[in-house]
Amino acid sequence: MSVSYIVRYSKVFRIILIRGKHECHFYRPILTAAHEVDSSDLMSKPEEQRIQKIIANAGICSRREAERQIEDGLVRVNGKIAQLGDKALPGAAIFVNNKPILHKQERSITLVMNKPKGYVCTNSDPFAEKTVFTLLQPNLQRERLFCAGRLDKDSEGLLIITNDGDLANRIAHPSTEITKRYRVVLNKDFRKADIPKLLAGVEYEGDFLKAEKILPAPDLGEGSARRLEVHLHHGKKREIRRLFEAHRYFVKKLVRVQIGGIVLKNIPKGGIKILGKKDIERLFSKK
Repeated sequence: MSVSYIVRYSKVFRIILIRGKHECHFYRPILTAAHEVDSSDLMSKPEEQRIQKIIANAGICSRREAERQIEDGLVRVNGKIAQLGDKALPGAAIFVNNKPILHKQERSITLVMNKPKGYVCTNSDPFAEKTVFTLLQPNLQRERLFCAGRLDKDSEGLLIITNDGDLANRIAHPSTEITKRYRVVLNKDFRKADIPKLLAGVEYEGDFLKAEKILPAPDLGEGSARRLEVHLHHGKKREIRRLFEAHRYFVKKLVRVQIGGIVLKNIPKGGIKILGKKDIERLFSKK
């Protein structure tokens, strides 16, 4: 145990030399015990973190997906089934689906892909025939990457893939309100009178579904009345398809063309672009 002190000074006496017009002050130090400090307190200790954050930072999946796995009883920490809200030290023995997570520090990788139709956005489904990760170069396939905001199997376009759990959580969190733009082709002509209904939202299959903006395509000939642009801030499972289904439309084609300030441009189907720091900042652009 070590004791720290506050040093203050007390004036003992003052001598004034009138003739020389000098003034001298004499002080003596007084040591006052401020508080006792355990020497162990001077060493930084690792802080406990939420289990879902540790899993996401290890590149297993997004924080939201980790929460679902915890709720499903698929996560064990030091031999015990984890509960949502539990915390642990970063070096704890954590198993997800009976597989241990690795706590090594990995370089942060974030990329965008032009996802083709027919591929699923998962790296944990053993029955999936084609996943987006099989389109990556071998060196990237060895990284622990996951999708930050999925597209269903029949949808196409811009997809973010990363190993940064905090970034994925930030992208998915409703408070960020990242605008996502989709180009949609319907099975029949779209009635503009339905726009207020789509913007107001509807309860469907246990979810509240709504669009932020609906922009019908310009009238450029046959088929243009079936084309429109849809903007979302969120992204529930198959939200656009189910939203239009609730209003008696069927979505034949769905392409995501923008996420925040990142636009699908000059990336072939199945191709990727590695995002730099400035690109990632543009994801959260409100423009």
